[in-house]
Amino acid sequence: MNHHDHTPRLLAPAARVAGLPRRTFLAGLAAAASVPLLAACGGSKGSGGSGSAAAELRAYSWSAYDDPKVLADFAAKYGPKVLVDSYSSNEEMIAKLAAAKGTSGYDIVIPTGVFVPQMAANGLLQELDHAKLPNLANLDKAFQNQEWDQGNKYTVTKYWGTTGFVYDTRVVKRDLKTWDDFFDAAQKEASGKTSLVDDPGEICAMLCFARGWHQSTTDKAQLDQVETFLVDTLARHIAAFDSSPGSSAIPQGTHALMHCWNGDARRGILASGDQDRWKWVLPGPKTNLWMDNWAIVKGSANADAAHELINYVLDPAVAVKQVDFVGYGSGVTGSEEEAKNLKLGLIDMIFPSAEQLTTMYTGVINEGQERRMAIVNRMKAKAGA
Repeated sequence: MNHHDHTPRLLAPAARVAGLPRRTFLAGLAAAASVPLLAACGGSKGSGGSGSAAAELRAYSWSAYDDPKVLADFAAKYGPKVLVDSYSSNEEMIAKLAAAKGTSGYDIVIPTGVFVPQMAANGLLQELDHAKLPNLANLDKAFQNQEWDQGNKYTVTKYWGTTGFVYDTRVVKRDLKTWDDFFDAAQKEASGKTSLVDDPGEICAMLCFARGWHQSTTDKAQLDQVETFLVDTLARHIAAFDSSPGSSAIPQGTHALMHCWNGDARRGILASGDQDRWKWVLPGPKTNLWMDNWAIVKGSANADAAHELINYVLDPAVAVKQVDFVGYGSGVTGSEEEAKNLKLGLIDMIFPSAEQLTTMYTGVINEGQERRMAIVNRMKAKAGA
């Protein structure tokens, strides 16, 4: 199956579903004043075409989101060493950038698509110079000109993926297929051994998917039910809020049931000493679809070098290395076919089937976001984590 035949209608939805629900922009600015700043990095702007004068690039990204060998090869070819700090949510990232007001010291950041308009409007992102991104031509058109960034003014697709869960078949000895199955196991066999991604939108969406409500519902009665279930029923069974269980929890067998993103789940299973112990589930009846993107931070001291890095990873040969390492689709033309030619492990977890794609949809950023954040904060206060 070629996902490029199916993703355009999913990744370039109509305006009413233009948002992506994984993270939320709201409260980022409100929390900004309390976030400590990083000292700005030095370095002069380079020419951008044949290697920049920057000694290093500072990236603020999701955990384990780039193949270290790719970054090392880039440094060997172009000069700048890439230093990466990680965050677990868009709220955290946006708050830090907003507080810094252009002096964060970061050059590159990876926002989820729906937050791009707000980040740009608040002066957090720098416009891209397409003349310095010739490899943008390698990005499949299905991943260009998204509703939230027409003309790729601020961003270039890095990865796209979906949300599900992984469970330990030694602990949960039955087949789990749906979100209701997840809830049931979390309260039974996996009680006290269950983790959720540290993301309000994703956490609240679970019950919405299970009940057939829109994942970005603003209906008060539905949100009341989400709150009652998460706070009063599920919270006490949750051991952790972990956005990257693939880094340690899966390989180390720390938890038995883990809400996670497909690429992170794949990385953890591949790193496990017993891959057959773990089962990945893309639960029904519906689940999420998201896209994360390369962007340059407003105030970057090394914008030319940042363009060089973005251009570098848009090379198909480099893109497939990234896909293999992180386990998400890149949108670079031919990367899926090359991944299949290389017989990458657990490739079905990277590229969902045509049937699975029909179960995924994006959400919206709306007035329900603050309520969702408040619900999850209450849940955390009651959790066993």
